[in-house]
Amino acid sequence: MGAMIFGIVFVLFAVYAVLPATLPFALLNWWEQVKIVLAGGIPLLALFVGLIAIMIGIADIKDKIEAKKEEEEEARAAAEAEKAEKSGEES
Repeated sequence: MGAMIFGIVFVLFAVYAVLPATLPFALLNWWEQVKIVLAGGIPLLALFVGLIAIMIGIADIKDKIEAKKEEEEEARAAAEAEKAEKSGEES
């Protein structure tokens, strides 16, 4: 409960901090600084999201290759079992 109240207070402060100075109760007027941070932060965020997407894609390709190998091994084992079963019937 305390964390939720803490979060609400911080969200309200953030909204208050970026209010335009034309409002009578807006004292901080940090919107210009927020725009500067966003202008510099968005390309970095895009870079990190792109890198994470590349890593996820590589992991997905590796998983598909591993799954294909496992399927081949299962098929090979099934073929060997079938072959052994047929040779056992012939004896």
